[in-house]
Amino acid sequence: MRHPLQPPFAPGPPVRSLQDVERIEARPLAEALPVQSTYEIFVNSAHAFGNKTALTFLPTADPSAEPIRWSYAQLLTGIHQTANLLHHLGVGPEDAVAVLLPGCLEYHLALWGGEAAGIVQPLNPMLTDEKIAAMMTLARAKVLIAYGGEGDLGYWSKALRLRALVPTLTTVLRVAPHDEAPGAAPALPAGVLDLAARHQHPGDHLASGRRIAASDIAAYFHTGGTTGAPKLARHSHGAQVFTAWGSVQMQGIRPEDVGINGYPLFHVAGVLPGSLAALSAGVETIIPTTGLFRNREVIANYWRLVERYRCTYLSAVPTVLAALANVPLDGADISTLRYCRTGAAILAPELAARFERLFNLRIHESLGMTEMAGISTITPPGVNAPAGCVGWRLPYTQLRVVALDAQGNASDQDLPPGQPGMVLFQSPNLFSGFLDAADTAKAFTADGWLATGDLGFVDDQGRLHLSGRSKDLIIRSGHNIDPKVIEDALGAHPAVQLCAAVGAPDAYAGELPVVYATLRPGVQVTEAELTAFTAERVDEAVARPRWVQVIETMPVTNVGKIYKPELRQRAACHTVQALVDGVCTEAPGSPRPQVQPEGDNAVRVTVAPGPDADALQARLREVLAPLPLTVRVTAAPAAGSPQTA
Repeated sequence: MRHPLQPPFAPGPPVRSLQDVERIEARPLAEALPVQSTYEIFVNSAHAFGNKTALTFLPTADPSAEPIRWSYAQLLTGIHQTANLLHHLGVGPEDAVAVLLPGCLEYHLALWGGEAAGIVQPLNPMLTDEKIAAMMTLARAKVLIAYGGEGDLGYWSKALRLRALVPTLTTVLRVAPHDEAPGAAPALPAGVLDLAARHQHPGDHLASGRRIAASDIAAYFHTGGTTGAPKLARHSHGAQVFTAWGSVQMQGIRPEDVGINGYPLFHVAGVLPGSLAALSAGVETIIPTTGLFRNREVIANYWRLVERYRCTYLSAVPTVLAALANVPLDGADISTLRYCRTGAAILAPELAARFERLFNLRIHESLGMTEMAGISTITPPGVNAPAGCVGWRLPYTQLRVVALDAQGNASDQDLPPGQPGMVLFQSPNLFSGFLDAADTAKAFTADGWLATGDLGFVDDQGRLHLSGRSKDLIIRSGHNIDPKVIEDALGAHPAVQLCAAVGAPDAYAGELPVVYATLRPGVQVTEAELTAFTAERVDEAVARPRWVQVIETMPVTNVGKIYKPELRQRAACHTVQALVDGVCTEAPGSPRPQVQPEGDNAVRVTVAPGPDADALQARLREVLAPLPLTVRVTAAPAAGSPQTA
């Protein structure tokens, strides 16, 4: 059974103002968006576009290499077959199907076939076995769809290890690498099947007869995943469908569009605004090798790939844009590009200016989050906005900016346009809560608004401007310092590629602003010059950084966001090291203690054995005690003694 066929998603007149958003809202949402499930999207698209290319996989980053293409009709057939195989394996609407794959065509069978049969759970392959197993166990995953090659992350061996770690797992489905020779597949143990077994199942309907409601859960997406316990956000089919529809309306997405989607498909940006929106509107989506944007060759050949496939839009996080800014055009014709969008992190003004200067491309910013199925606000094509402006809310959504309370959380005091505070949302694509009810309670205000943790303000045109995250504020002696002020100042230096300001612990002020920076290739500048340059451009004295440190590579998350927890950890070690060095000048004969991070907001100082070791430990504890973080001073084991934890 299925819902009646609907036309594919198509945009109305271009959105150029908040009034245009409100014009869309004049119709009831149920009338504007009758589609209930992601499965319906693919049925509608296949009916409308048939043999038109839906997905293009690039085996290598060489623009002259022959791609592998799937049409919309082939994609729907594969979704049916995959859903029917999963149904045959006992997957029902409340069962989770975990996915551990690199960039590949089959990822889309796992995603959308998984949602048609049950609940799909995309997994970050860069996490440890233990973290992945914990998330699969929390979701009670019944089937794992995994890549049959090792790649650079050891996919297949990890999948086989997970079989012993997840008690609910009954079957592993192996996806053969695209270049695997016939007959070269390994012998599969009991409980492991090849995903090619889908071909034994019907490709023209759902054998389950399932009729999917908008409120049915479609997916579990994990938030973060780099630290702490996993949190699994539940997405309904209706939320994901709304994200696709809203993205089409705001961006004017049309069947003639072509785009490279280099985002990982375990992350909402790649799956929903990056893939589902495009596939709901007849777009050709290019998968740039199994490595996606992590493949350096993809970045090096990006402009030639744009030329080869006549791409009409570019979408990438700011760190990827910064890398592309170092790739010369070398004569590549990129005149087909009509729209350039970024998100996931705030865009530095200098990077925006450099991109426009080099490529004549204006970058349009958006805001998205896992808790809102990947998209919240968008700056549409043709709208010029300053860096930091993430555009208008999607139709049928509500947006508030409220003051922070004494703990830095959302209060109930609404702020007028122009005044910064915390951003709150209510929307049709709001997630259905986390699997853990305690996590859900923390995500919402008492009156039911999603507390995003993002700081920003609304301008007189109704557009949202972001400055950062509430947890990233640097609090110096009661002053709330916005790191973006510092980052914008240093980012204007022509030698700087990326920069990030964080708080370093200080016994008197609590935190002091400091900055880490990477340099553009082939340039040289001293840290003292960068510190002075920044100080000259930061008006408020308390916000001027104590120091700027140049590092070789900026730590980033698995989706390319700058990872500030690691930088805060480095800054804490830097502070502790300076105090340790000061103590050691008082006792020049003693070996220098080792300073190492020890989890979040903690540092360990290890003192080598020696006649003065006890006195040195006591002095270090005295000097380090006033710091607003945990510092553990320990003695290293003496030579020949057993190691202790």
